[in-house]
Amino acid sequence: MATTPESTPGTTCVRSIPRPRRRRHWKTGRVMHDDPARIEPLASAPDRQPVIEHPRAWYVSIDTTSQGESRSVAHISNIEYVRWLDRAAELHLDHLGWTRQAMLASGRMWFVARHEIDYRAEVHADEHLVLATWVRDLKRAKSWRDTVIWRPSTQNGEEPTIVCTASTLWVQVDLESRRPCRVDPEMAVALDPLQPPRSPSTGVEPCM
Repeated sequence: MATTPESTPGTTCVRSIPRPRRRRHWKTGRVMHDDPARIEPLASAPDRQPVIEHPRAWYVSIDTTSQGESRSVAHISNIEYVRWLDRAAELHLDHLGWTRQAMLASGRMWFVARHEIDYRAEVHADEHLVLATWVRDLKRAKSWRDTVIWRPSTQNGEEPTIVCTASTLWVQVDLESRRPCRVDPEMAVALDPLQPPRSPSTGVEPCM
């Protein structure tokens, strides 16, 4: 048990703090970490990578842990891939200056309307992956974001192995009216869609 002192006038008290429990995978017996994966932005694009359509894609690294493994098969759960997609998109917006706190303060937020995911290879615990994501298309309140996740090339000269490709439809919503609202021009430019944004339609209200 870890301890931390708490002081009151004339007394000294020590409060016990339980250490986090080290859980083990039910099948493999390996210690399971609290975080399903460690996801961090990359400072630059990797030297060797698969074909990435956008010349200015956003890159992150993913280090998997046993916490993300499926309960039925000893590989990373398909659900974790969805978490990676969401987190990478969030980090991209953070980098552009639209953190979730900033979005909330502006009264709007991006919501996922659809995921289209192709699982192309298994991923296991303690693997290092790279993810590239970019905005493909921006129409009024909706945005399609594409993502590629791969296992980097090895020292043996093997080419990168794509483990997942995905397309996600995001919709910007006004948090008061709960209706889709147009992306403002500043954000549209910063998102740098692969396909130039089209003129806004009168059928979608601006964010207030």
